[in-house]
Amino acid sequence: MTTTTSSPTIVLIPGHWLGAWAWDEVLEHLDTDHSRAVAMTLPGLDGDDPERVEKTLDDQVAAVLDVITRLGVSEDQPATLVAHSGANAPVSLVLDRHPDLVHRVVWVDSGPVATGSVFAPDLPEGVEELPLPSFDALAQQASLEGLSAEVLERFRARAVPEPGPVLRQPVELTNDVRRKVPTTLVCCSIPSAQVLELARGGHPMFAEVADVEHLDVIDLPTGHWPMWSRPRDLAKVIQSEASRTT
Repeated sequence: MTTTTSSPTIVLIPGHWLGAWAWDEVLEHLDTDHSRAVAMTLPGLDGDDPERVEKTLDDQVAAVLDVITRLGVSEDQPATLVAHSGANAPVSLVLDRHPDLVHRVVWVDSGPVATGSVFAPDLPEGVEELPLPSFDALAQQASLEGLSAEVLERFRARAVPEPGPVLRQPVELTNDVRRKVPTTLVCCSIPSAQVLELARGGHPMFAEVADVEHLDVIDLPTGHWPMWSRPRDLAKVIQSEASRTT
C-alpha cells in the first residue's frame, strides 16, 4: 500500500536550453497548499550571466544543492527532484554525492546516466556553446508532439545556448547508494515497455535504469516537452509521486 506525506518539497529542474520559466504552467497546476514547489535555472542557462559559457556540471550540481539547502532540505526532510531531459547529468551527480537529501527522483522523459557518460563527446573544445537547433533538426532527436506554433515560438525566443563545458564534461559516479533512491520514470516520447526493454538489453542511454532498486514507471504519452503539451497531467503525476513515502 502506498502512503503519502502532506507537504513534500519539490525542485523542478529543466533540460537543455531551458530556464525555470519552462515549468510555469506545471507550477500553476501543482497544489502548493500541500507542497513546496520551486523551479530553478541551472548555471549556464541564465541569459543575463556574462560568464555563463564557462559553467560546468559541477557548477550545476552546486546550484541544485544550494537550492535544496535554502529550502531547508535535510536527511530527515529530503526533497523530490524532478529532472527533465538533459538535467539528467547534474541530477545524477546530486544523487551520487548526496542521496540522503533526495526523497525521490522523478525523471521526465529522461533517466539516470551511467558513469563516464558525456552528452557531446565530439564537441570541439573551441565551441563555447550549443544553440537550440532548428526545429526540423530537433525533431530528428526528440518528439515535438503536442507543441503548438505559439509554444515553439516561445521556446525559440527564450532558449539559451547550452554551455560547451557542460556538454563535454564526463559524469563520474562512485556511490552505489544513488541506486537506492526511489525513482519514477515518466515516459512520454518512448513508451515505458520499450524503455524497460532497452534497459534490460544494456542500451547505453538506459542501462543505469536496470540497476535502480526502487523503480516505478508512468506512461504520459506526448512529446519530449510534456510541461508544455500536458502540464496539468504532468503536475498531477509529480504531486502524486512527491507525496509518496513508500
